[in-house]
Amino acid sequence: MSAEPKANRLIAFLPLALFIALAGLFVWAMFGQRVDRHASALIGKPVPPILLPDMAGKTLDLASYKGRAVILNVYASWCAPCRVEHPMLLQLAKDKRFVVIGLAYRDDPSKTQAYLEELGDPYAQTGIDRQGAAGVQLGLGGVPETYVISAKGIVLTRHQGEITPKIAGELAQLAARNSAP
Repeated sequence: MSAEPKANRLIAFLPLALFIALAGLFVWAMFGQRVDRHASALIGKPVPPILLPDMAGKTLDLASYKGRAVILNVYASWCAPCRVEHPMLLQLAKDKRFVVIGLAYRDDPSKTQAYLEELGDPYAQTGIDRQGAAGVQLGLGGVPETYVISAKGIVLTRHQGEITPKIAGELAQLAARNSAP
């Protein structure tokens, strides 16, 4: 048997071998060790020092809420899922075991004001993060995003996406359990 037919057979199987190698790489990428996209480097750590102007012309200082559990909701007037979750925030704001704080992310304050006037204002205070610097400090993945911060100022969890009734209950329970310093 000459070397030429053997080489032709190897070349014929080359596309199949390449396909198997690529399929293996794809499977490894999909199911191999990955970082959880919902993970946050802040969980279990103190909330970053965030100082921002607020809607009332004062300063939002997250450190000033130490001693009370906080549900921090990052939203924007241009965000459709933020509108959907808004009734859940109005409900959460009625619970006196914790405080609900808003962070208007990369939004025009006049549009934020109109949004809150239209839908109701569930926030004890709303910080204006026009440039997104506070979002960077929080490791924000997008809006809406909600954090629960203990009375000791420790970030307990981060929820990405809109708050559903089930999630609202979970966030409220976690905040209430961690409301005493």
